[in-house]
Formats: sequence, C-alpha cells, structure tokens
Amino acid sequence: MPVTDHIRNKLGDVPHRPGIYLMKDRFGTVIYVGKARDLKRRVSQYFQASRRSGWDLKFNALVEAIHDFDIHVVKSEPESLLLESRLIKEFHPRYNVSFRDDKRFLMLKINLNDPIPRFTFTRVRNEEGAKFFGPFPGSGSLRRTLNLVRHKFNLRGCRPLNPTEADYKHCLYAHLKVCTAPCIGNVTLEQYRMQVMAACDFLEGQCGEMIKELEEGMKKAAERLDFEKAAELRDLVTDLKRTTKRTEKFERIPYTLPVALDPKADLASLAEVLGLPEPPERIDGFDISNISGTFKVASIVRFRNGRPDRANYRRLRIKDVEGQNDFASMAEAVQRRYSRLLREANKQPREITDKDLARAIPTEMQSLVDEVSKASKKKSVRTGDYVDRADRPRGNLPDLIVIDGGKGQLGMAVTELTKLGLADIPVIGLAKEYEEIHRPGEKQALRLGLDHPAVKLLQRVRDESHRVANSYNAQLRLKLVSESLLDEFPGIGKQRKAALLKKFGSVHRLRHATIEELQSVDGFGPTAAKALQAFLVARTPR
Repeated sequence: MPVTDHIRNKLGDVPHRPGIYLMKDRFGTVIYVGKARDLKRRVSQYFQASRRSGWDLKFNALVEAIHDFDIHVVKSEPESLLLESRLIKEFHPRYNVSFRDDKRFLMLKINLNDPIPRFTFTRVRNEEGAKFFGPFPGSGSLRRTLNLVRHKFNLRGCRPLNPTEADYKHCLYAHLKVCTAPCIGNVTLEQYRMQVMAACDFLEGQCGEMIKELEEGMKKAAERLDFEKAAELRDLVTDLKRTTKRTEKFERIPYTLPVALDPKADLASLAEVLGLPEPPERIDGFDISNISGTFKVASIVRFRNGRPDRANYRRLRIKDVEGQNDFASMAEAVQRRYSRLLREANKQPREITDKDLARAIPTEMQSLVDEVSKASKKKSVRTGDYVDRADRPRGNLPDLIVIDGGKGQLGMAVTELTKLGLADIPVIGLAKEYEEIHRPGEKQALRLGLDHPAVKLLQRVRDESHRVANSYNAQLRLKLVSESLLDEFPGIGKQRKAALLKKFGSVHRLRHATIEELQSVDGFGPTAAKALQAFLVARTPR
C-alpha cells in the first residue's frame, strides 16, 4: 500500500525506544500487536517498499490492511513482552497467533498465613492474602532464581501444605541440607518465618550483595581457567537480574494508549448526530447480566473524552428485582447510580427506605432510625428539586448515558432519571441487532451504518459495559460454586460456614487444613472437625 502523509508524519515522531505498536485497519480495529526493542526501526520496516519481495502472503495481507498505527513506549524489553501479551488478549487481533489463549506468564506466590510458608508457581492471582511476585516473561530465569533462593535461605520445596515428620523421611530438601526442616522442629516456626521474609526482601530487589558475590566468583573462576564454572555463574547473575528487575505489571491497558483513530472526531460526530450542544466529555454506559434470573448484576462504565475512565467504573448486585426482569433491573441500576452521585454532589446522607429498615438487624435499628430522622430534616434528592441544571451542582454527572438495549430498557431509565430530576441529561439506547440508536420520544430509531464513527464510539462504550457485567457475573458464579460444597455437609449452618471461609479463605485451602486448625474455628469440636475433614477428602477430585 502507498504510504500516506498521515503515516509518514507519525513515523517521524516514533522514537528509538523499546515498546509495542498496534496496527489498525480503516475502521479503527486493531489487527496486529507487536513489540520491538527499537520502535522506530521496526515500525518503519512495514512501510519500506524494498522489503516487499521478501514478505509472505500473510504479511502482505497485513500490510495492505494497515490504515493507521499507535505506539506505546516502555522502559525495557520484558515490559514490552508483558504489555504485548496483555493487549493481544484484550483486542484478539486477527493477524496475531501468539498469546491469544488464556495462558499467562508465571508468578511466584507465597502465603505467609500458611503454617509453614512455601514458594509456589502460579499464573493467576487467585488467593486472597497471598503475596505475589511477577509476572515474569522468562520462566526459565524464574525457576533458576527460585532454586538459588531456596539454597541461599534454606527454604523448603516440598508440596504438603503442613508437612509432618512422615513427610520429612522422604524429603530430599532436608536430607541435602537445603531446608532447615521446621516440620520436625530443627528450627522454630518463627525462625523459619524470618528466613521466608528475608527471601521476600531478596526477590523484591534487595540482592545487590549476592550479585557482587556471584560476579566475584565468576572472575575468580575465569582466572583459574575454569570457564565452565564462570559461564554458569554468569548465567546465574543474568537470571537474577532479570527476575529482580522492576517492571510495570500492566494489569490494565495504559490510559495513554489510543483505542480509536481519532476520539475527538468520533465525539464531534456523535454530538452532531444526537443534536447535542457540544461533544459529550463524560459518557456512562449501562448493561445488565444474569443467568435465568440468578446472579443479577449491573455494570456502569465511564468514558471520558472518548477513552475508558476506569476509576469511575462501578458494579452493582441487583437487590430488589424478583426473577428475570431486565427492565426493572435497569431501572434499579440507574436509580442507585445517580441518586448516589446527587448525594455526593450535595453532600447529603443516603435516604433510608423501608427496605433498609426491614433488612436491618435489631442492634442497628436505633442508628438507622436516627439517620432517617436526620435525613428527613433535609431535602430529599428524589423529590425533583434539581430539575434546573444550571442551579444543580455538576458533581460527577455524565453528559450522555448509553443504555444497552432497546425502547423497554431506555424507557425505564428515562423514568428513573425524571424522578431524580435529571431528565435534562441526554440518554439513548443501543440495540445490538442492527446497532440502532433509540431516543426518548422518537418512534423511529437511527441507523447510521456500522462504519459511522459515532456508532463505533457507542459500540466501544456498549462492549466495555458488557464485558464488565459478564466478568462480574462469572466471578459471582465461581464464588458460589467454590462455596456451595460446604452446603452439602450435614448440619452446617450459615454462621459456621461463614466462620470457615473467613479463616481459610477458600474450600481449596480448607481441604488441606489439619484437625487442630479446624477445631480452632468456632462451632467445631473434635468430632465435627474429623467429620468435615473426611467429607472434604471424599469429595476431592482425583
């Protein structure tokens, strides 16, 4: 493809720095994500006609489809690898193959609340209260570094959560004098915990002294002409530096990375289509997710200047809707979101309802009654006193609200906004089938076409709200599945179940608990503890 003036001008601003680049087609869709040690050199190669003869069919097709590109500079090559993986999983570009599955980079995990803490490998941050190191792009370097740490600080590498004397008999770490064997009392648990804390400090970057020792040993080995030993120490120093080097984790896409060709133009186009006086700075998107009326949740995402503003994302569990009713769920989500924003803008206490009082326990009843009394002396935010936008505090209210759905969901949202005195805030519904834009009071829906910049912006808002709602719904379902096993244990009630989960955090950790640890939970004596342990062992997947 011929290089356009737009691309030529952007190439002139690309620095000779490590980072990642995103190639986009004419619709603004990310079609390829790559990393580079030198962004200037790597990105320029895509637009050099002299290289075309060496390209295969796939690469030629990619280059022909490129209409624009974006870059993001990072500090080091490992950071670029981490960010590349994160973006490929986020955008699923059609020309990328690597990193499109759910596999993630390795991390080190240690839970200091375990009886005898140990370092283990993991790819997911899935244990509350545990300490994590990483992720690390180089798994080989990480494994060799952990082996060094275990030898330096005399740490265990055995698998049992709480090893006993029976495990010690078959433990190579203890017999080779790698581990100080706290399982048989060679050192106290407090002394072993100090060894673990020293190892944590080491992994957090306090390893300068160790690196100097290894480098000195490498030089001495070279002087003795023991080049094999010198090379081994050299590789160990390299692994140690890679593992303990600080890198940005990129749990989320960096805010500075563009996600559209021209967000300002998209906003201007949206304002023109909807007849808004100016491009909307803040856009809120709503979506509802449920499975046959269960796990009803709502997501609220905020876009600011055409980009995700994650600090203002919110997730709600629908409380007051029975069964599967997306219309009523949308009404509850809108009411709760904006009544709260109005209270925050006016610094008013929350209005206490009859449902709040019904849910309150006796010990809290008096405090709630007192709060109702105080709130009644002030203006309620639900009486429509804030109709005049000029007199209403701006606070954190949006300039446009996007509802995922058609006329039904839109009508419920408009009704709730009117009750709150926010009828002046523009609100629209976006129906999925034909990407129709529904507006209050208009019978005919707008169909602008899938290539229209305003539709693409609304799709980004809708898709992000959909993603957040679905992920929250899945999170709640996973939590229920992991906890529901306890409901099958005969005689267990809500209080004892809550006490177990509070102490151990998950059923997985509960399976590895000893009889003594189970007895330490309120309501569990020796008999109940043994019965629960046998119950969990019988239901452990083989």
